[in-house]
Amino acid sequence: MSAAALPPASLPEAAGDALLTADVLAHLDAQLTSARALLQIVLEQGKAIRSRDVHEVVLQAGRLQAELQRRRQIESDRSLLLDRAGVRLRLASGAVTLEALTALMDPHAALAARTRSAELRGMLSEIERDHAVNRALMTQELAFLDHLLRLVDLEGSGAYGSQAARRSSQPSTSVGARRVLDMQA
Repeated sequence: MSAAALPPASLPEAAGDALLTADVLAHLDAQLTSARALLQIVLEQGKAIRSRDVHEVVLQAGRLQAELQRRRQIESDRSLLLDRAGVRLRLASGAVTLEALTALMDPHAALAARTRSAELRGMLSEIERDHAVNRALMTQELAFLDHLLRLVDLEGSGAYGSQAARRSSQPSTSVGARRVLDMQA
């Protein structure tokens, strides 16, 4: 039976640490790949918003949702990895840090883990910043669209927005209202 086939608890300590190290580095690589994809999507979406390319904005929103779904799986894998590391380090999974993990690694692997982690943190900050800009641009564009639609609404029907729903549910009391039947008994 190979070392990879044994449950982590039954592996010799050095082999368990090597397997955990390989899994941590592979996980960081998966995180980086996903973060790069997210960054590309957010940047493309920003370009589309600025050029008012609605089709491309919607396309990128779909790609963003798909990548976020993939990230949910990566986060689930991360949770399992932290559980394993917690057992090995005799810590609760929530208390496992990169520094604690690198104590189990050889110096070369520890440096690789720290480097990948720093790159990931930087990339996630950039994604967060660019996504916030995109949200602000979208809010601005939607406010402008709302303004234009109000200007186009010459009859004052308010067919767009929350006011329309309130007006349509109330009977008209304006002087210019037309009456179909005016009967008296």
